[in-house]
Amino acid sequence: MPPHDNLAEHPKSGYEFGLLGPLEVRHDGRLQPLGNSAMRSALACLLLEPNQVVSMDRLIDTLWGEQPPPTARTIIHGYVSRIRKLFTPEAGTADPENPALVTRAPGYLLQVDSDRIDAHRARALVNQAGNLEPRERSRTLARALTLWRGPVLSDISSERLHRMVAPNLDELRMVALEERIEADLELGEHHGVVVELSELVEQYPLRERLTGQLMLAYYRSGQRARAQSCYHTLRELLADELGIDPGPELRSLYERLLRDDETLAAPNRAVAGSITPASDVTPIQPAELPPPVAGFVGRATESAALDRMLSEQDSDSASVLAAITGTAGIGKSALAVTWAHRVAHRFPDGQLYASLRGFDYERSPLSPGEVLTGFLKSLGIADDAIPIDLNERVALYRSQLARRRVLILLDDARDADQVRPLLPSSDGSLVLVTSRKRLDGLVVRSGARALPLESLPTTAAVELLDRAGVPGRSRSEPQAARKLADLCGGLPLALRIAAARLAANPGRAVDDLVGELTDEHNRLTGLDIDDTDISVRRAFDISYRNLHPSQAWTFRLLGLVPGHTFTAHAVAALCGTDSETARRRLRALTLAHLVSEPRPDRFAMHDLLRVYARELVFAATDETGEESETALRGLLEHYLTAADHARRFLRPPRDELDFSATEWEVPDITGRAEALEWFDAEWPNLVTAIDTAADRRWHRMAWWLVRLQFNYLMVRCPWEEWVTIYTRGLESARHIGDDTGTVLMLAGLGVVHSRSGSPEVALKYYAESQRVATKLSERGELAMTQVNMASALFRLGRYSEARQHCEDALRTYRSLGDRYREAGALNNLAQVEQVIGNRAEALAYLHEAEKRYREADDLEILAMVLNNCGEVSVELDRIDSARRYYGEALEVAQRCGSTMRQAAAYLGLGDVASLREDHQVARRRWETALSIFESGGSPRAAEPRERLRLGAAATEAPEVRRCSGV
Repeated sequence: MPPHDNLAEHPKSGYEFGLLGPLEVRHDGRLQPLGNSAMRSALACLLLEPNQVVSMDRLIDTLWGEQPPPTARTIIHGYVSRIRKLFTPEAGTADPENPALVTRAPGYLLQVDSDRIDAHRARALVNQAGNLEPRERSRTLARALTLWRGPVLSDISSERLHRMVAPNLDELRMVALEERIEADLELGEHHGVVVELSELVEQYPLRERLTGQLMLAYYRSGQRARAQSCYHTLRELLADELGIDPGPELRSLYERLLRDDETLAAPNRAVAGSITPASDVTPIQPAELPPPVAGFVGRATESAALDRMLSEQDSDSASVLAAITGTAGIGKSALAVTWAHRVAHRFPDGQLYASLRGFDYERSPLSPGEVLTGFLKSLGIADDAIPIDLNERVALYRSQLARRRVLILLDDARDADQVRPLLPSSDGSLVLVTSRKRLDGLVVRSGARALPLESLPTTAAVELLDRAGVPGRSRSEPQAARKLADLCGGLPLALRIAAARLAANPGRAVDDLVGELTDEHNRLTGLDIDDTDISVRRAFDISYRNLHPSQAWTFRLLGLVPGHTFTAHAVAALCGTDSETARRRLRALTLAHLVSEPRPDRFAMHDLLRVYARELVFAATDETGEESETALRGLLEHYLTAADHARRFLRPPRDELDFSATEWEVPDITGRAEALEWFDAEWPNLVTAIDTAADRRWHRMAWWLVRLQFNYLMVRCPWEEWVTIYTRGLESARHIGDDTGTVLMLAGLGVVHSRSGSPEVALKYYAESQRVATKLSERGELAMTQVNMASALFRLGRYSEARQHCEDALRTYRSLGDRYREAGALNNLAQVEQVIGNRAEALAYLHEAEKRYREADDLEILAMVLNNCGEVSVELDRIDSARRYYGEALEVAQRCGSTMRQAAAYLGLGDVASLREDHQVARRRWETALSIFESGGSPRAAEPRERLRLGAAATEAPEVRRCSGV
């Protein structure tokens, strides 16, 4: 098989990334300048997992460990902004083929062709080499080795990143080097590798495989004494340093050298690729592996993990048990068979294989006794010599495998009990098990190494579509191919079926199949193949039918979850049970690989499994749909209860909504940080829940859900989603004629447009909100709309009108004794006084507002008021006071998690530094503000950008003041 074109050499143009040495980024061959070591560490972390979401928590942990700075998230936002600029080297020349760093909850995803990253290209070359003939294998591995430019990530200061990455990549290099030398020995090139091997053994004296290769090279070169000396040197070294003897492979090679075993002189793969045990009897060597899977792609990380397991076995001679697990159709068997073929030559005593039929659609699982009978026959035991008693059969089987090195592949295991009797008791063998269940019993009791499989990333999924279908489709229809891969959820079975459908009709456009599968009602039907029993639905059916009734019912209801992740509390509301029961059921579904747990107590489901579960729930629901409606209402009521509970830790609510009396359990939130963390994790679900409520015409619930997000929106400012959900909420409130909801939805739309730099649009929404509020009996709601009107009128330069609205609202709030809402009017009145030159009066109003926001513990708006105090102090030439206000604003903004307020504080601190003629500090502060504003899509990015353009000496007092909204 010729090497894959895109792996044979470096790309000639575009971006290339180097991890195997100092971190490098090249564009069209030119080295690109990178930032500081921490930024390079962040980029390296993303490059190590291309096309996979890297969470914000993992980035923070990688860069700082257990003691991150308070501004860790802010700093990473800045790094992300700079990395994005890195992929657009010249202004205005963004290329859709360039890598892209996209925000994807709960972190970031780097979209890039993994072949352009040297570490991934090297791993792919090493994996590819295993299927090649010796000469081509040697060449391919030599190409892989040229990718190393020195110590891995040698210019990265993150010790944690080094500990996580460097050993694996160093080991990959050693495996590639040893495999290349092995191929050279198979080709009879022992003279050529003697010098290289002697240097390597001196450098890595405890690697037994290198010593064995050097012994063989010396022996074939006629230097028998030196070959034996190598063995004695290693034996003494191992005894002195570790107190152990060389492993059985090396001991066997030494014994064969002593008796001049004639097979050692033959330069062929069968001999040079393995070292067989000395024996006077030639045992039967079964070779039962199924044929390799055609068109196998991806799984480089998993293959490398299996390689490491095998390397560990080589070093300590122990047997290894590996369990490859995952959901139906994820490619467990394909990986196991492909990898087993690649390493079969390492097991000279044969390979045993059994399909255990643990989840067979039509046949019952094989018993351990049946499997043992087959294995014993394969090992040469006559039928009449096989014991009837199971324990005796196990004993005979283990005796036959004693002192043998055998690979045993057990495919489709039902549970640990089916596997345990099939495990050999001797060292040197390897057992590879695949199962739809997690097989935790094997991990705990038998020391199995667990290897759970996830869906293929998009790049590998598209490659599989090409290889299994019509080659070249991904180049002719790249967007459609990526969309098809996404619709298949990266599930190899689904991808192969889709590819087969394209191959059966070569003239059919990929986009046509995409159109068919886009409709969720047709997707699973579209992933069937006519006249066969192969289908995604059939694969899922088998796992589903093995569930306990309560687990099956829970699984069906999960099809109603509108989002992609869910907690035990959410599922408890969905099922009408308590969270502990829901958690037990979810853990059981996790064991069956029908649900995953990507983070502790946060669960997820593969897209195709979600479609399958939805089909089941609607098929099982009565004609009225009462069961599914009750379950979905319970889930949305949970989101109402939980969001209301969480928002109160961020800032006081400015409405009368209260869901504390509902029956649903709330998440364990006791502080502001936990509340913000909950909203961050649930945000995609909350957005989808709002859409679901509106689509179901549960309009009051829809606008309630929207309103409960306001405090979170004020902190995080996701502008586009803010507009989207408030627009839906406004439609719902209007649909049912709910004036209170209409006022709040209009006000929320005004706030987002005001904060995102569109005061004209904001004024339109505020004015309509005020008109509706005049119909309400609640005077406080009308006063709120006046405060909002004042903020928009102020930004439009209509100061006298703004003052009138502020004063009217202030009188109303004071008459109502509402000190908290009074603070908003005071802040806005201060802005009017400031701009017309009454700065002392402005500062007095701000001090009153500050006191009231401290009383209410509204940190987000308190940070804004402190920033405003800093601005006024600058204009009053009270530089020390300004620095104190901005410093406290930064601290308060960090405590409440408001990145926009942090950016404003950094901007002000830069202004103060500039006025003190500390231009270097000023520039650093403005750069930080710019990176935060840019990463959040704020129009205020223009302010620090202009300061940086003009230079520190040209700093003027800021012209944009901050007014409060609802």
